[in-house]
Amino acid sequence: MTNPSPAPGTATPAGLAADGCCDDHRRLSRRGVLRGGTLAAGAGVATSLVGDVLTASVFGAEPRGSVLVVLSQRGGVDGLSMVVPHGEPAYYRARPGIAIPRAQLLHRDAMFGLHPALAPLSPWWQRDAMAAVHAVGLPAPNRSHFSAIEEVEDADPGSDARVGWLNRLIGALGDQETFEGVAVGTNVVPTALIGPTESLAIATPQSLGTPFAGGARGDRVRAGLQRMYDGESDVARAGRNALELSRRGMRYSREAAKAPQRGASYPATPLGTSMRNAAALIRSGLGVRAIAVDSGSWDHHLNLRALMQRNLADLAGSLAAFFTDLGPDAQRVTLVTLSEFGRRVAENGAAGTDHGYGNSVLLMGAGVRGGRYYARWPGLAEGRLVEGDLAVTTDYRSLLIEILQSRFPSVDTAAVFPGVTLHRLGALTRR
Repeated sequence: MTNPSPAPGTATPAGLAADGCCDDHRRLSRRGVLRGGTLAAGAGVATSLVGDVLTASVFGAEPRGSVLVVLSQRGGVDGLSMVVPHGEPAYYRARPGIAIPRAQLLHRDAMFGLHPALAPLSPWWQRDAMAAVHAVGLPAPNRSHFSAIEEVEDADPGSDARVGWLNRLIGALGDQETFEGVAVGTNVVPTALIGPTESLAIATPQSLGTPFAGGARGDRVRAGLQRMYDGESDVARAGRNALELSRRGMRYSREAAKAPQRGASYPATPLGTSMRNAAALIRSGLGVRAIAVDSGSWDHHLNLRALMQRNLADLAGSLAAFFTDLGPDAQRVTLVTLSEFGRRVAENGAAGTDHGYGNSVLLMGAGVRGGRYYARWPGLAEGRLVEGDLAVTTDYRSLLIEILQSRFPSVDTAAVFPGVTLHRLGALTRR
């Protein structure tokens, strides 16, 4: 259900790129390398300095706990095309050339409908395992890719500490194990995972293996490394921990080498590959609790309708395959999409949209009260906009707190998101 009333607290069911503009958001996810280093046993990147990581425990956490997957739609997704407010005449007036016709929308209620390219996710919507939230975003507008995504992923305004909210989450879980927080599909730790608790960025499932792993030559290399690290010095202990990390990483690579389960078919795209590898990581039993996945190229300053069709089809196909592939493990996995900002309500002169403010978010999986839209909807009339943009009535951190309280009830959410007042939407069940 939706509620057109914006009353707070009301819960309701670097340069112009070919696909848009401003590609500084593509560079942004690489900033984490400044705090990382390459592990001696492979190509994984950890958030702390190498010596600290390799002398710490690398054993996995509880293998069957809840898992949060955060899919970042980098570039500023057009939430008004992803979750269309067809009940607002102002939407069609503002977008005469790019608005999605009401008749094409999926799962319409009186106000909202889903973009037709999301059709592969309809089974989850119908099973009440998928929901959409609208008018979500930062507490104040920030239309810069670089600083907005930094603000979203730090999620601690006013603090000078270089600690991301996912790092605070895995730290609050108390296990402090290397495989608890992992960025999949990149060898650079995103801002959300940077901080004092160990985490990994794994470009491919083979990244953590020792040289020539899987054959006789690799066995000899590993045996030689074990002899070299036989001792009680810090370097020796670090080497043994790196070898143990690579051994456990082999469990991941073996799982990833298997065909997708239950007939799942992933798109042959970077996002499809990342979601396939994320499913393998979850199934491997290494104890991952938070996974960060990047989905780029959402900065559509031009040709928005065609590019949104392409990107949303990729998104829907990847997520449908991911949850199919997981099988029974899907019962412990919750996925949320995030973007640094939404787009302006009015189309521009290039059949696109420019940087805006309020946005929409998709939720899938365990704990989601699905099959409905959630919004303290502010409206799109001129007097209700913020400098021409959709207003934000739900701080994105409040939504994340609701997820954490549902799926990680032992975590002190005030430590993960300091100073945030929760305005519960009721989008997730309580444990």
